[in-house]
Amino acid sequence: MLSQLAAEFGPTWIWILAGLLLMGTELALPGVFLVWLGLAALLTGILTALLPLPWQVQLLVFAGLAVASVALASRLTKRPISSLNRADRGLIGREGTLTAAIVGGSGTILFDDTLWRVAGPDLPAGTRVRVTGMSGTVLTVAPA
Repeated sequence: MLSQLAAEFGPTWIWILAGLLLMGTELALPGVFLVWLGLAALLTGILTALLPLPWQVQLLVFAGLAVASVALASRLTKRPISSLNRADRGLIGREGTLTAAIVGGSGTILFDDTLWRVAGPDLPAGTRVRVTGMSGTVLTVAPA
């Protein structure tokens, strides 16, 4: 069947259709992986249109481009991501009321539905505080 498709459409269109299919599948199965394989297939199709390559070379080109594009994607995703979708980073600057007194530098505060440990100067429960920083899962607070 593949040989019939290749004979009818040519290898260029097979690669381009395969690339589009892989990229379209990414919409149904999100994982940010198939898009890079689809890009490799599209580039192989474009290269095949420019240079008449035997099918063995086309497969090697696709494999090389697939490895290169996945490696590129891996590098791009390892870059530091902003704190936009980090709920804990959104607590800095927020004000709240201590649920437990800060004694010996440690206490608790409730934000939304989460009880957070806090560090700061000794303060009684019920004191209004502002989050000034964060160390791991411990919020640093100061009187508001």
